[in-house]
Amino acid sequence: MRFGPVPVAEAEGAILAHSLQVPGGRLRKGRVLSAEDVATLTGAGVVQVTVARLGPGDVAENTAAARLARALVSDPGKVGLRVEEPFTGRVNIRADRPGVVALDVAAIEALNLVDPMITLATVAPWQRAWPGMMVGTVKIIAYGVAEDALRDAQAAARAALSVRPVALGTAGLIVTEVPGAPVSRDDKGIRAVAGRLEALGITLADLRIVAHDRAAIAAALTDLRGALKLILTASATSDIEDVAPAAVGDAGGAIIRFGMPVDPGNLLFLGQIGADPVIGLPGCARSPALNGADWVLARIACGVPVTGADIAAMGVGGLLKEIPTRPQPREAPNRTP
Repeated sequence: MRFGPVPVAEAEGAILAHSLQVPGGRLRKGRVLSAEDVATLTGAGVVQVTVARLGPGDVAENTAAARLARALVSDPGKVGLRVEEPFTGRVNIRADRPGVVALDVAAIEALNLVDPMITLATVAPWQRAWPGMMVGTVKIIAYGVAEDALRDAQAAARAALSVRPVALGTAGLIVTEVPGAPVSRDDKGIRAVAGRLEALGITLADLRIVAHDRAAIAAALTDLRGALKLILTASATSDIEDVAPAAVGDAGGAIIRFGMPVDPGNLLFLGQIGADPVIGLPGCARSPALNGADWVLARIACGVPVTGADIAAMGVGGLLKEIPTRPQPREAPNRTP
């Protein structure tokens, strides 16, 4: 591609690099200049314009963006994505179903190393997705790119992007209560958890409100309906031997991980009873604001295995937004020496 200033008289068929105001309107950058445009510019006293001209081995920006997007998403229905029409060298890729975003990070990095003018930006791996959410955007920065570079980018990133669908259709929730603080079925925390499940398309199949007692929780776990079991306790879980995680063991299960390096969300625990995952929700799950439990819940709901190592890795980027109503904010109170 050739780029630079040329006399207006020689600009027909070239791509205008910078928008220009002319009598009666504006010629926007990216426009292929016609004979009429050249006459308009000449009449306005413009003698020189900056343009781009594609060479015989170049691919125009919109065509290049569309080709790269098709390589990334060759079967939109299968991978839960929708590819929009190209404009100004850009193609937006949106989720077409609820789930989590699965990325081939190495492939995307390889794509972005092929040529600085060929780019793909995406959301973070395993981010929860919903229909219409933008998952990625292809952008051809220049007005055209070399065919060879485009082919290399297409090969590097083929099928690197998808939305993993929700695999668990139902969940059961156990909520504990302590003397003097009864819990109603319309409790704020229950509504927040139900909202999270609804956003993923999961049905809350069972709700049990039981005493904050190890035996009561274990009994509820044995016949709780739902492919995913959730526990929201009245009192914070402070140790792996505390009431709720101990009850998972009593019900024949095991704890995979207690605690996570995400704030808010530190007091989450993850376990399993038979084939059913169990998530002990931290107290911050009573608020609809983003917390570490959302990251674990979304992956588990979509059938993505979550190990203790996976949770440990969530610490990078795990310092989330402060919740104004938290009883113990991160900043220590001022103290007089």
